[in-house]
Amino acid sequence: MLISEILRIKGNTLFTTTPEGLALDSVSVMVDNDIGSLVVMDHGRLVGMLTFREVLATVARGGGTLGSVRVAEIYDQDPLIATPALDVMELRGRMLERHARYVPVMDGAMLLGVVSFHDVAKAVFEEQVFENRMLKSYIEDSPTARAR
Repeated sequence: MLISEILRIKGNTLFTTTPEGLALDSVSVMVDNDIGSLVVMDHGRLVGMLTFREVLATVARGGGTLGSVRVAEIYDQDPLIATPALDVMELRGRMLERHARYVPVMDGAMLLGVVSFHDVAKAVFEEQVFENRMLKSYIEDSPTARAR
């Protein structure tokens, strides 16, 4: 299965922020939309990712508050990036290596969406369920099974 298939199923809703934005405002967007990340865009160009990991680290360093921290001070400037033609299993391995929970999907300079580790796990699970169903069907229809 390819990443493009996950995006097709998920839809193309994107949530973004800018480096100049307040981290607290970004947290509100994530909470309101039940998401764990925002793509950080600067003049139409992806420059990084802000995830709950960076937010929580900042809250811990700030004694329990974000205060007036800007996104530019805390976001991941070198996120793992996927292409739509990447195989889901390959992305899963890369995500595990980098401890990445959210990955922007880019087609050249165009942002297509974000896939989460949950999206990848769900796709792998559904693919395995389908394969298991096909194998069981094949076994039940085999000459040996019909002879019983």
